[in-house]
Amino acid sequence: MNHDTTPATGTTEAVSTHSVFGAPCWVSLTSRDLKATEEFYTAVLGWTWRQARLGERFRVALADGAPVAGIAAMAGMWQMAVAWTPYFAVSSADVAVARVQERGGTSAVGPISFQPGRGALLADRDGATFGVWEGDLPSNWETWRRAAPAFVRLHTRDAFDAAIFYGQVLDWASAKPGCCEVDYAGDEVLLRSGGDIVARIESGAVESAPDPTIRPHWQVHFAVADVGACARAAELHGGSVLREGADEAVLRDADGAQFTVTSRRTR
Repeated sequence: MNHDTTPATGTTEAVSTHSVFGAPCWVSLTSRDLKATEEFYTAVLGWTWRQARLGERFRVALADGAPVAGIAAMAGMWQMAVAWTPYFAVSSADVAVARVQERGGTSAVGPISFQPGRGALLADRDGATFGVWEGDLPSNWETWRRAAPAFVRLHTRDAFDAAIFYGQVLDWASAKPGCCEVDYAGDEVLLRSGGDIVARIESGAVESAPDPTIRPHWQVHFAVADVGACARAAELHGGSVLREGADEAVLRDADGAQFTVTSRRTR
């Protein structure tokens, strides 16, 4: 993790994770081939790029001029999987890491200090990778929320057990000002921030036993105007379509990272 793949931008009048916390606040991608990654996401999602301060291996993706994601071409060097990772805002990175470890999860990196905050890369007790960030969020926080992923979804073996784990780590439904609220809708657990659905947790039917075949992971959903056009662009630029419907498609980029495009109509 690095300063330019976390939510911090160094802007003034930033919203702090001490007042808004528990919600996804950034997404980052570890890749092997930076050029292929840039070309793919430019073609599929229309992103533009700016160089990050940490050097040639790092980029910040822009949608309509707003930073929406960080890219680190460090998968081989760091011995990390090629994957998208969501970061959640927390009041204290140290407390969040301690809570994860106390509840059977693991800490892969951090907490590490990056001006103006601290971050860590973690895994829950079922192995799903996620990050936490403590500190300033961009001054255009609401703009990021609108331009960034529609939501992130945790595919796991037991949604309600996972909701308890993340709720305890991230202070969901804690009644503290700025916290996220948790709803239950059928077989899913829904996380709301400011009235918007920002995360979903699913594992199958409520009455069914946890599915041992599921590899728990967080899936990033990007809101797009035309799902079909994104799927065709992915195929044309070295990626693949794993599943496609009228309003949603699961794609794999040219480097192997999986993500979902979701119609803006269904947000």
